[in-house]
Parts: sequence; structure tokens; C-alpha cells
Amino acid sequence: GGRPARSCGRAELGTSGRTALPARPAMEANGSAGARHGLQDDNDLKFLLRGSHLLKVKSNSWRRERFYKLQEDCKTIWQESKKMLRSPESQLFSIEDIQDVRAGHKTEGMEKYAKDVPEQRCFSIIFKDRKKNLDLIASSDMDANHWVAGLGKIIAKTNSMSQRQKLQHWIHACLRKADKNKDNKMSFKELKNFLKEVNIQVDDNYARQIFEQCDTSQTDTLEDDEIEAFYKLLTEREEIDALFSRYSDAEQVMSLDNLVRFLREEQREEDAGPETARSLIERYEPDETIKTEPAMTKDGFLMYLLSDDGNVFDKAHRQVHQDMTKPLSHYFVSSSHNTYLMEDQLTGPSSMEAYIRALTKGCRCVELDCWDGPNSEPVIYHGYTLTSKILFCDVIKAIKNYAFKTSPYPIILSLENHCSLEQQKMMAHHMQTILQDMLLLAPVNSNKCLPSPEELKGKILVKGKKLTSEAEDVSDEDEAAEMEDESVKIQIESNGTSDKLKLAKELSDMVVYCKSVSFEGFDEFNPRPFNEMSSFTEGKALKLSQETGTSFIHHNIKQLSRIYPAGWRTDSSNYNPVDMWNVGCQIVALNFQTKGTEMDIYQGRFQENGFCGYVLKPDFLRDPNSKFNPKAITEGPWRTRKKFQVKVISGQQLPKVNKSKNSIVDPRVIVEIYGVQRDNDKKQTRVIDNNGFNPKWNETFEFDIDIPKLALVRFMVEDFDASTKNDFIGQFTAPFTSLKQGYRHIHLLTKNGDLYPSATLFVHISILDAQ
Repeated sequence: GGRPARSCGRAELGTSGRTALPARPAMEANGSAGARHGLQDDNDLKFLLRGSHLLKVKSNSWRRERFYKLQEDCKTIWQESKKMLRSPESQLFSIEDIQDVRAGHKTEGMEKYAKDVPEQRCFSIIFKDRKKNLDLIASSDMDANHWVAGLGKIIAKTNSMSQRQKLQHWIHACLRKADKNKDNKMSFKELKNFLKEVNIQVDDNYARQIFEQCDTSQTDTLEDDEIEAFYKLLTEREEIDALFSRYSDAEQVMSLDNLVRFLREEQREEDAGPETARSLIERYEPDETIKTEPAMTKDGFLMYLLSDDGNVFDKAHRQVHQDMTKPLSHYFVSSSHNTYLMEDQLTGPSSMEAYIRALTKGCRCVELDCWDGPNSEPVIYHGYTLTSKILFCDVIKAIKNYAFKTSPYPIILSLENHCSLEQQKMMAHHMQTILQDMLLLAPVNSNKCLPSPEELKGKILVKGKKLTSEAEDVSDEDEAAEMEDESVKIQIESNGTSDKLKLAKELSDMVVYCKSVSFEGFDEFNPRPFNEMSSFTEGKALKLSQETGTSFIHHNIKQLSRIYPAGWRTDSSNYNPVDMWNVGCQIVALNFQTKGTEMDIYQGRFQENGFCGYVLKPDFLRDPNSKFNPKAITEGPWRTRKKFQVKVISGQQLPKVNKSKNSIVDPRVIVEIYGVQRDNDKKQTRVIDNNGFNPKWNETFEFDIDIPKLALVRFMVEDFDASTKNDFIGQFTAPFTSLKQGYRHIHLLTKNGDLYPSATLFVHISILDAQ
């Protein structure tokens, strides 16, 4: 076909066999560190690239001046260190690791140790993992502004970069920076800089391995066609090449019609037509000439498969897509237990940072254990243990600041109140003055059921005890239902505290829709008022779900139920939330501070519906006539049996988790189903030795799923070790109903639930109606 000659974006071999490097793109390497972010003339950025002295604050007595500077790559910050023998790497931290940059006294460290410094000069850097915050004081308001604004801009730009932009530099500007003197030679160090430049995270071991493989002349530099070989090896995806060639023509181009065919036949996108295909070409095809045809090259095809459109998770479910006008009791609500703890429940630190973390992870129901503190100020901690204490008012301030950053839907404050009358009044005062009109103090409608998340947008609800008419006391069995920790209960009883807890009217009046009462059993004929709710330990809830599952489901249509971990879990371990969701329990509280399978499943459930913290229960958990029982499954509208086939094809850039060993990753993939008991299942691939860069499995598994609407699928990758416990590498969990079919990438999450920059699995998924 009369198609114009074009560069495929790869360094092309000239007739002499030498490599012609691609033409330099508009973005010059030298002196334009900000160019990749489109910020080359930005004053904040220029300031950060020059660097400045800042005071690092660690305690009342520890304040030291250190020099901080943004590196030329605009991705790392260098910090001067006075420690002996610090490795150069340990003085760098990556902007990718930053969770948040806060101006002013917005961390506990700043509150405690820098109150004497004007707020305008203070700022803090909060990291994604458990790394300690970095509290800093600038020498002027202006310097602090430059740091906060500059870092903010880089973070925003990095987050908005698509996978395509990240790879575009790589494919088009390939190798131009490394070839400083135009002699077509590249040392390993230059190559590593080049990889950083194009935003590709490659483990040193991998890079070295590929480098040596390509250095056939053994000169310790790559030249001529060795560069071409290196480029090919690094970007090679044989499995995608094979797929592409089935739908492309002799010229290695996929026409619009063939792309439509691919989307329909392979990706099962039934409604895909030329419009859909055209928009994908528009979005992902890097070659402008081909784009106008419109058609797609192999590079564009890879971009598409790595993008949101090629993701295993349905893009439509990344937004709020469910009906948000049903009563609150019709939703699963993302809820945390002992929210104030960073670690375990006996000696761990309590922290308002833990509340901020939970709220930014989508949590909508947080717990506050309140006790009398000094100077008439109530404190929050785990009673009768060595966990540290934080001020109630500081926590309420943190909640106010972060309540609606991740989601607009209501927050529930679950109060466990152990305070004297005087300090209860202080709690009410703080909530009133700090939260102001965010605090819900009166019903929003006159309906005979709970209001909807939509009606309660931007509101904070208080869950706690409520006085009946004139009584000042709340009976003991009521209180006992609220006191979650056995050891606390025993302590209080041994102190001979009176049977009645006095409740301040001011606090009682703040409880509108979430009145805590003890559970009196299911009574379908005389239901409790809709604004009453009970709390159950995991054990009690499990027993109810096994013995009277259908009654529990009916109860949970009108009432809220809160489930919390058993008292023996002093290590803050978690229970499996799925059993509770299967009987319609809404507020299934887990320890957000504890990472592991249970938390992965939890966050997987709430990935859906735009990560807003509210997920609508399936219809059969909301229908008052439902006969559904997860323990004894009968035929009914809930039973829509599916055959779920997963082909685990390959992995890409799996990170090395065990830093101490000299070994390279030996990965295996485990696919797990969590749902009703008969759907629970797990299957695993074989182990691939010494390859985390591009392992290939090509193994197919099949699962039978009876109740798809309650099933979740977890893809987990681990590093196999014959002598010790296998190391977790990464995982991704999603509701079964949010999975897309066809050839898809799974973007893996760290054990903290953050996205790895470039670790993926490539799979093929097929979902069929079972006979």
C-alpha cells in the first residue's frame, strides 16, 4: 500500500550496520530538568533545583540545618547527612514516595516541637510507607512557599502522566541523552541515567544483566548494533507481538477495522465500534502519520494494553457509578477499628496521622476511644495499655481537614466513651466548635428509614449512646455492648466502677442516626427503630451468620450493624470481612494499620464505585422477601453461575523484595477467589527461577463461581523460597463483577496498597455462563 516511509520509533540500522540514533525531540536534555513536566520556566522549580538550607526538626532539643536540593531528574531529592558512612543512595529520596506535602504545623512533630516558629515558614513531607515524616523549617515564608508549591506541582504532573507519556520519551527520544559526544557509545552508567530519564524503573541487576548480554564486543560499552539489541531486549514483549501480528497487515500496522475486530472478538467489548477504536488510536498511538490513517502500530497497541483502557479493572467502576440515593443500611461502608493506632494494641503509638491515613485510604467510619485526660482535655488511646495518648481535639481537627478529600460521602465517628461528665461536655464542645456545620445535629428528612449517602454528603455523623427521655444514666449492659476490649471491661469491673455510666446530654444530643444499643435478637415482627444499631464481635457475627443467615440479612436491610475484631487480636490482626458482607453487614471494621490478605480484600471491595467508601449491596441483600442464605445456597436470582477462566501469561518488572539476599526474584502467581464458602478457591502457577524482569508462565486456570455478585478475585505474586517463608511481591484484588475480559494488564500494588510504578501481570480473562 502506498504508505509513506516512517520511523517506527526505534533506532534504525543504517546500511553500514551502524545505529542511527533517532532525531532529537523538541525537549533538550541539557539545562531543562523541568521540561519533562512542562515546567521549564517555573520559578518554584528553579528554586528547588538550586536547593536551600532547611532546619530539620526531630524533637524539642533536636533541630539541625541541612541542605536539600531537587536533582536534575526532577524525581529525587538529595539531603545532606551528617551521619558517618551514609551511602550516597540513603541521602536521596524519591518524589514518588511522597504521600503529601503540608504547609504549617500540620503534623504531630510540628505541633509539639515547632510551635515557636511562624506557621508560614513550616512544612512537612509525609511518605507513603511507614517512613517517619520529615518536618522542616525554612528561613523565610517565601522559601517555604517555593518548596510546598514546587513539590506539589511535580507530584501533580507525575500523577497525571499517562503510561503512554511515560513510555513516549522512551520510544521517541530513545538513547539521545546517553550519546553525549555523538560517537554511538554508551557506558553502563550512561544507560542507567537514560533509563531514569525515561521514567523506567529498572532494577540494577536486570539492567546489568541485559547490558552484559548485549555487550558482545566485551568493551564494557555498548556501540552500534549492541545499542539496538539493548533497546529491543528492554522493550520486547513477544506475547504482545504475537497477538499484534494476528490483527495487523504485512506493513505491521493494525487498521481501524482490525482494531474493532480485536476489541469485539478478544476483549469482549460488545459495543465497540469505529468510534471506540478511533478514540483509542487518538489516545495511545505515538506515530502521528499512522494516527491520521487512522491505524495503530505495535507501540500504540502496547500503550493501549498498559493503559486504563487495557486494565483488568473496569474503567467505568473507577467513578461513582452506583445509585447513591438508597438508605445508608443498603451499602457496605469502609470502616476502621482502633483507627488511632499505627501498630499493635498493647504498646504501639497512637497518632492523628493514623486517622489521616485511614481517611485517605477511603475509610468512612473511624473509631475514637475517649478517656479523661489532664487539664480537662479528653484523650484518645487504647485504655489500660501502654499505647501513647493523643488529644481528642487534635483528632477532630485532623478529621475535619481530611474528611472529604477522598470522598464526598458521610463520615461516621464511632465513639467509645469512657469519660467523666465534665470531659464528655468538652468532647461535645470540641466537635461543635471544630466541625461546625459539617456536624449533623438534626434529621435531614422525616422518612421512616435511614437517609441516603447522597442526602448526607459532606456531613459527619456521631455514633454513640443516647439518653432516653430524662434518664441521665445509661444501663450497664448497654455500656458493655460498647466496650469492645475484654481487658478494658475486666479492669473497669475490678475498679468497682458503678453499674451506670453517666452520659452528658450535650453528647447524647449529637447522636441522630447511629444510636448504639445492645443486640436483643432478631424480631422480624417488631423491628427496632431504624436509627438504632448494634455492634458485634467477629465471633458473635459469624455464629449469627451461620445459624440464622437469612434473618441477619433481613435485619441489615433496615438497621446498621458494626462488626469489630475479637479482643484476643492484640497484635491488631484482622478477620476475613467477606463472611460479614455475605449477610449484609455494613460497618465491617478492620485494623487499617495492619497489612495483609484481609486488608487487600477489603480495599479490593472498595476499589469499586470510585473508591468513595460506599458500595451498594447486591439486590438480594436488600430485598425484604429475600430467601438468600450464604450457608445453604438454593436456586434464586442470586445464583447466576459463571465459568471463570484466567490465563496467566507473563509478568513485567516485578520488584526485588528481599534486599539482603543476592538472589533475583523467583516469582509465582496465585489466583484466589473469596466469596460464599462454595466459591472460595485458589490455584497457583509454577515457580520461574531467577526472573522478575519478564517471567512467562502461560498457565490457564478455571473456577466455577455460583454467586458472582459476592465474589472477589485476588491476584498475588510471591517470591518462592525453598528454605524460608515466601516473600510477598505484590497483589491486586477486585470484585469479580468489575473484571474486564480479554487480554489485560494487572497493575500490582505494594503491601501498603500503593501502586508500583511499573510492575504488572499480563493475563487473558474469559467469563462464560455456566450450564
